[in-house]
Amino acid sequence: MPPVPQSISQSADPLPQTQPADSQRELQVPSQEQQGGAEQVQTSAQPQPAPQPAAQPQPQPTAAQPQTSARPTAAQAQASAQPQPQPAAQPAAAQPQPAAQSTPQPSPARPEPSARVQAAPQAFRTPAGTPVGGPSGSPYASAKQFSATGVQQKSGRGWIVAIVAIVCLFAFMAFSVKACNDSMSSISTLGGKGLSDLNEDAVAILELDGTIQYDGSACSPEGFKELLDQAQDDEHVKALVIRVNSGGGTATAGEEMAEYLRQFEKPVVISSASINASAAYEISAQADYIYVAKSTEIGSIGTAMEVTDLSGLMEKLGIRMETITSADSKDSSYGYRPLSDEERAYYKRMIDQINDMFIENVAEGRHMDVAKVRKLATGLVFTGVDSIDNGLADAIGTREDAIKKAAELAGIADYTTVNLSMTNYDLSELAYLLGEDRSATRELITLLEKAEQGSNLH
Repeated sequence: MPPVPQSISQSADPLPQTQPADSQRELQVPSQEQQGGAEQVQTSAQPQPAPQPAAQPQPQPTAAQPQTSARPTAAQAQASAQPQPQPAAQPAAAQPQPAAQSTPQPSPARPEPSARVQAAPQAFRTPAGTPVGGPSGSPYASAKQFSATGVQQKSGRGWIVAIVAIVCLFAFMAFSVKACNDSMSSISTLGGKGLSDLNEDAVAILELDGTIQYDGSACSPEGFKELLDQAQDDEHVKALVIRVNSGGGTATAGEEMAEYLRQFEKPVVISSASINASAAYEISAQADYIYVAKSTEIGSIGTAMEVTDLSGLMEKLGIRMETITSADSKDSSYGYRPLSDEERAYYKRMIDQINDMFIENVAEGRHMDVAKVRKLATGLVFTGVDSIDNGLADAIGTREDAIKKAAELAGIADYTTVNLSMTNYDLSELAYLLGEDRSATRELITLLEKAEQGSNLH
């Protein structure tokens, strides 16, 4: 019987001072995983290193005595579970332990099991009072905590992805609206206001940016003629600068526009941007002065015709196209069959004839010999530097240099600038840009025009 009171008195005292805090944490963690009772705490504590093996308990004749002596101190065991500066677990074995009542107690010569049992009421808290597996990131945290953390992280990532997607969507919409506004600005009715407000000498600026074709814009004969008429009819406009950034286009459209510019009666100066080639250069050659950048691609005097032969592909696909024509060569450019030698020679003569007109227009506008221009009519572009040497351009300069030169040719010192814009380029041309099915597009345009008229009334 003496050994039992000795064990009880030891458990009633505070933790032994000789036991390190680290070993206390190691003893507390298994008690979190094994919450069944003191018997499981003792079992999990056996693997810990000890001077003597803990797997050989000695049976005591009065195994129920620790329970009898421990019951009066149950309140103290509960108080020891609270976060206090000094844990007050009076008898650690005082907590009711249904499964440990009949468990044999260790011998008096080994106080370690009693110390381990003493730590059982505090197994769910660290010495500082922080729950094990909490913010400290204990590796013995429960699976539920890890699962909840994973779900929270996934939920956070989902919100981030959703926010990023919404931001990208709004950015794309803003970019689309800006691009649409930039595209429509060239066909909006802004030019007339600038001309009507003029009360001093001015140099007009005309933007020729795009493919030369019949689309009603400034790059078409109709639009180009309208802008030239604006500058011609306004008494305050003394000269014209044409900012060219075009690789050419339809030969006939270029021929007409060159003729309109030749008939313009005021000084004209060309400011070449990145490219001024083919039909665009045919127009530019009619100006009084041509500026280029050193890297401008200019020239490309020549004419081309394309005929696509799809007969070989159609034969491989098993497609046979039959055409009924009034003449043998009516379907020569359809692409269903290769050209005959006669047809190829005919088209070659036609291209040479159109090209001769191109060469003559350039020679007339640049005041050059036709033979010299013909030598330059290789279909290739020249750099800005080479174009000055061969006579296709006059000087290296910027847009501002072209404006100053235009004012100089007009004989004016004090002047302003005004941009020319279309005044009758309505939304009906949108049908051409949106595809072949123009009936639905025209209906949409009609509704937009009615809505615009209604907004103007208000």
